[in-house]
Amino acid sequence: MATAGPDRPSLDVRILGPVRLLVDGIPIVLSGAKPRALLAILVVNRRQGVPKTALIDAIWGDDPTPRAMDGLYAYVSNLRTVLRGAGIPDRDVLRTVDAGYLLDITDDQCDVGRFEAARTRGAAAARAGDSRTAAACFAEALGQWGGTPVTGLHELGFAANFATDMTERRHHVLVDRIAADIADGRASAVTGELTALTAERTVDERVWRLRARALYASGRQADALNAFRELRRNLVEELGADPQPETAELEEAIRNHRLPPESPSARGATTRDVPSIRRRAWLCVGDGDRIPVPPSGLRIGREPDNDIVLDDARVSRKHARILHRDDGIFVRDRDSANGVYVNEVPIRADTPLTDGDVIRVGSTRLRYGASEETAPPS
Repeated sequence: MATAGPDRPSLDVRILGPVRLLVDGIPIVLSGAKPRALLAILVVNRRQGVPKTALIDAIWGDDPTPRAMDGLYAYVSNLRTVLRGAGIPDRDVLRTVDAGYLLDITDDQCDVGRFEAARTRGAAAARAGDSRTAAACFAEALGQWGGTPVTGLHELGFAANFATDMTERRHHVLVDRIAADIADGRASAVTGELTALTAERTVDERVWRLRARALYASGRQADALNAFRELRRNLVEELGADPQPETAELEEAIRNHRLPPESPSARGATTRDVPSIRRRAWLCVGDGDRIPVPPSGLRIGREPDNDIVLDDARVSRKHARILHRDDGIFVRDRDSANGVYVNEVPIRADTPLTDGDVIRVGSTRLRYGASEETAPPS
């Protein structure tokens, strides 16, 4: 693996914002959207070979030109020239493997890797009850962001999906950082931040619960109870739903001045450190093999950039998504033409899944399964 040595320049690739390549902290120009897209795809899949056909599909979309393969070779050659010109051993970093290419960099050499590493440390500290360290680690993770991920490339399907997924992960880390701050006695300092966040996330119950906790801890019980009333109104108007039991229990505890402490596991529940049931979740298409549900979820549709590609005329190009949330695994309709059904009931909002549920998209049925046999994360 290529790393910086005493006489080797340091390499840093950033995709949590505009795609940038820096050598010894100095930006190196990468002109054109397709070269930046190539670098972004390789960073997302760092230390894993990416087939040339997958790169072409991602960079050129559904209608690649007849000379797309020649274009790919040119972009790879140009990227190697840029690396070599900056003193980076290009053949060590950008390797040809099997039928594709591999970017051999460490997590420390890219912002997305540093984000994940800091987030993981924060989750571990939160589980251990070390709220101050957790908050610092989550803040470090958030500090890796420089804007909207892969800015300027969102017309490409892979880039739009990556930006959506990473933005959701960033939200979870932000909420985890706020929860750690509250647990560490800084409730008053985050009430304004939570007010702004609940204005954006009008039915995100975890965020509203944190807002109520922060208000109550700041001696503002009436404001905390008003927050619950506002949340109830939002849930009815937007989802036609009642609050989750956890929300109702917290409201009752605050009303009666019996607020329980937030548990370390709740403070540290992020998109990657999810309960064991989530890590053991899967989908089966028909009688096919199990497809594990990763922490980033699964995209379902007809386009090749989906995680589950269905050759079904009644399936939209971007049809459905399986996603992790604070309170379980849910299925979302991505504005499909024919809708999403769970156990033959059409869904109108993000819908929680339980073991044995059958999801229908178009004419295709997918069975959801989950195992609770493993111990909690350590």
